[in-house]
Amino acid sequence: MLSFQNDYSSTAAPQILARVQQIQHEQHPGYGTDDYCKTAADKIAAQCDDPRAQVWFLVGGTQTNQTVISAITPQYAGVVCADSGHINTHEAGAIEATGHKVLALANEDGKITAEQLDDYCERFYADPNHTHMVFPGSVYISQPTEYGTVYTLEELESLSQVAHDRDLPLFIDGARLGYALTSDGNDADLDDIARVADVFTIGGTKVGAMFGEAVVFTRANTPANFTTLVKQRGALLAKGWLLGLQFDALFTDDLYFKLSAHANKEADKIREALADKGYDVAFVSQTNQIFITVSDKKAAELAEHVTLGFIEAVGTDSVMLRICTSWATTDDEVDELISYL
Repeated sequence: MLSFQNDYSSTAAPQILARVQQIQHEQHPGYGTDDYCKTAADKIAAQCDDPRAQVWFLVGGTQTNQTVISAITPQYAGVVCADSGHINTHEAGAIEATGHKVLALANEDGKITAEQLDDYCERFYADPNHTHMVFPGSVYISQPTEYGTVYTLEELESLSQVAHDRDLPLFIDGARLGYALTSDGNDADLDDIARVADVFTIGGTKVGAMFGEAVVFTRANTPANFTTLVKQRGALLAKGWLLGLQFDALFTDDLYFKLSAHANKEADKIREALADKGYDVAFVSQTNQIFITVSDKKAAELAEHVTLGFIEAVGTDSVMLRICTSWATTDDEVDELISYL
């Protein structure tokens, strides 16, 4: 069965698997204190052009979001995000489970704006009852968004300015960051992300690694006792060298960006075919995720040949589906998908 369901179904890039096999008889200290984690962290900090960057390696996306948000958000406050944001839709209340409410703003193509954020904060503090309400305590966005759209550098800088004017740390979820940074419409580099964010992640799980996310605290601003907080959230891996080794491989010879660019290139072929065939494309995505709305009948026909991601029902007889390419997608698979489309 052909699959374009997600970007993490394949095991890992061959370069990573080869490195893991090479060290199978080595012994290393645990919990990220090994040399591979240090080397990978140094490479990421250099790529960010930020010698003060502090890098941590955690096991997965939800654990990472939960850990970071709970660490940077005051106990009495919540986190502001788009209503389509991953923490608000597909993390099973993980953020709320830490005691922090998700404060969702209406999205436009998956994004929130600096003006929205400023207006929300203005209205909150103008309310005479605000001391009885959940304070905005941090801001969460993802790059790219849940809909595969990409914030421009101007949008990121504006959001960062408002967030800092309001004394709110800005957290950028980069679970698919590589796909954003290598997309045609992108004008921000990794060092720009490091400059505008207080903390951001570099996703490995969805960009060629077996598992794992790198958390980057910029400007030496890691919360105190962060390792303890990571362990409390179940995100600390005893065999931490496996994370360090993977990110060391990803940030050697631009592998992370090459894998990401490949997935975007394959997605572009599919986008072109969808346009030629007159499909209803839901969002103008620039990355490896494509969203189409089709009839229930067409969805059933496609399901006989290919697995796609289900997003939501649309009306009474249509559905929105996601086509997702990855670092492992081949030209032949794309050609086969196009034939079914």
